[in-house]
Formats: sequence, structure tokens, C-alpha cells
Amino acid sequence: MNRLAPARATRWIIGILVGAFFAIPLISTFLYTLRTADGGLSFERWAALLDPAASAAIKPIWTGLGNSLILAVVTVAIVLLLLAPTMILVALRFPRLRPIFDFTALLPISIPAIVLVVGLTPLYLQIGRTLGTGTWTLAFAYGVTVLPFAYRSIQASIDAADLRTLSEAARSLGASWPVVVWKVLAPNLRQGLLSASLISIAVVLGEFTIASLLNRQVFQTAMVVVGKQDAYAPAIFTLLALLFCFLLLLIIGRAARGNRKATS
Repeated sequence: MNRLAPARATRWIIGILVGAFFAIPLISTFLYTLRTADGGLSFERWAALLDPAASAAIKPIWTGLGNSLILAVVTVAIVLLLLAPTMILVALRFPRLRPIFDFTALLPISIPAIVLVVGLTPLYLQIGRTLGTGTWTLAFAYGVTVLPFAYRSIQASIDAADLRTLSEAARSLGASWPVVVWKVLAPNLRQGLLSASLISIAVVLGEFTIASLLNRQVFQTAMVVVGKQDAYAPAIFTLLALLFCFLLLLIIGRAARGNRKATS
């Protein structure tokens, strides 16, 4: 028995307190969406989301949600196709550059979002002239925003796997570098890649400052607009977004366990 581990009763108390910290606001929000004018509970507001008569009022939320999902896909692609291969390259070929890369990757977390927007505004003027002003272009800014979180997730998997031995073994068997990365290294980094993808999706769905200051319509900005007329619809969509992220977390956890069983 580990003497440093807390007692069973202490673990239960900590678990209950942490669970209550997360559960009480969610339950309160859920009950708030069910509350009627006479003090009862009803799912009328939830059913109204599918009512064509009420669709016009919440249409900005559906539009913003669609834009955010597109942004999430593009941001995850940036993380998986740009950040992850760069980290693998640094780990295998340029290990001396890791301290510099660590500092650069973690730097955005220390810069407020409004400061990032001030620096990105001139850049987005040029992006607007060349690529247009579509909402999907926010993925470039979101790629910077999620960089510290995605970096840590992927780096943890890189530190746990012996990439050098795996890559040298695959290369000695005649595999090209694209094959090595795709079929040898990526499966061993799957847990970190999936975690980075989940974090990227969560950040994109919850980001407001950059989209608002750059005048783009996304999920969070749309909920603010609709919330000025109907306070219940944004609360319902917030719960649905949290449920979506929770389901993604379960899927990632199941995929990671499957990976460990296959490896063993």
C-alpha cells in the first residue's frame, strides 16, 4: 500500500467535492431551461428548437455552429498536418531545438486574446484580400490559440514512445519517411493526437474574443446575439455543446484503450 496515497474516505470526499463543482452549475442550467412561468418544469423550450416557427429566432446559432464546426475541422487539420509532423521532425532530427520550440509553442498562452487580435488584424487584412473574409480563415488564428494545449498533449505521447528506434527500424526495412510517419509513428502517438484534436475542438467551440473583434460569426458570438432576445436558447445550446465534447472525450478514451490493448 502506498503510504503517500490519501485514505479512501479522503478520496471520496475529494471526488464528491470536485463532482459537485462541475455538476451543480450544469444541473442548475438544465433546470433553468425547463422552468416555466408558473414555476413548473417543461421541455417546451427544448422542443422549440425543432419548431419551424421558432427557427428564425435561433437561425444565427445554427449558422454560427456550422461555422464553428468548419473551423474545428480546419484547426484540427492544422494541428495534425502541420504541428504534429514538425514536432516529430524536431524530436528525431533537431533535438537541440526543442527548448526553443517549447518556448515558441507555449508563448501564446501568456498573451491575452485581445493582444493577439491587435497583432493579427493587419495580417487578416491581407488574408481578406487574397483568400476572402470567410469565417474559415479564423482557423489560422485558432491554430495559434490551441498551440500550447495541443503541443503538450502530443509532446507527452512523443516522450512516452521511442520514436528514434521505431523510425530507424522502419527505415532499415525500406519504408519511406511518409510511410514511417503515417503507419509507424502516428499509431504510437494516437492518444496524444486524439487529445490534441479534442482540445482544439473544445477551444474553437468556446472561443469568443477573437471572433468578435475580427467580426466573424461563430457559435459563441451567435449565442450572444440570440441571448439578447431569448436567454434560454443559448443555455440549451451550451449544454448540447458540453454533451458533444463529453461524447468526444469518451470516444477518444475508448480509442486510446483499444490502442494500448493492441500494443500489448
